[in-house]
Amino acid sequence: MTKEYDDIIHLPHHVSKTHPPMAVIDRAAQFSPFAALTGYDAAVKETARLTDERVELDESMKDTLRDKLQIIADRLEEHPEIAVTYFQPDAKKHGGAYVTAIGKVKKVNEYERAIIMTDGTAIPIDEIINIDGQIFAGNAESLYWGEETNNEN
Repeated sequence: MTKEYDDIIHLPHHVSKTHPPMAVIDRAAQFSPFAALTGYDAAVKETARLTDERVELDESMKDTLRDKLQIIADRLEEHPEIAVTYFQPDAKKHGGAYVTAIGKVKKVNEYERAIIMTDGTAIPIDEIINIDGQIFAGNAESLYWGEETNNEN
């Protein structure tokens, strides 16, 4: 070690009488990384986020869904519990996600083309790809064959 600073090396640390000492957290902030492009990370994450494409149903699936909706409408007073899978469009980009809502049906609004659940959820009928529930257990054959079943022989 050089002898240049021997005269000051053992002096006490200077504390200013006019300026308060800087807080440790503020001192550390001086050395934090600088984000030159504000919002860039969020834009990259949004671009990387994947969405699903809407599936187009064939006529037989549309008929099956119509039959199931009719069964629900006929038995609304029971507030049947169903599981509805439907397409929910993405607000920010092309595509969306398939969501399954489980709950009891309050009403089927034909004018607004929506199923209203007892919790207030409104599910657009045109976005539905599947409806399932115990309410359809006795009607399985008629839903697939498009006719009423007759159990008498």
